[in-house]
Amino acid sequence: ELAPSEIMRRIKGRSATKLFESYPDLRKRYWGQHFWARGYFCATSGELTEEMIKAYLEHHFEPRIDDNFKTEN
Repeated sequence: ELAPSEIMRRIKGRSATKLFESYPDLRKRYWGQHFWARGYFCATSGELTEEMIKAYLEHHFEPRIDDNFKTEN
């Protein structure tokens, strides 16, 4: 059995590798940097609500001016 932190480490690592393979410009843009943020959020599905997810994203996501990622209200 794997800890949630190990699962997230693997997901982030493998997905970043695949994205860099598919989009070489990303590798150049993020050379020497982390592609994904260091943190992650984990809660059991019985305790998690849509409002909790939105609150987490609003308070833990630091948007950059050149990003086009948006959360919907």
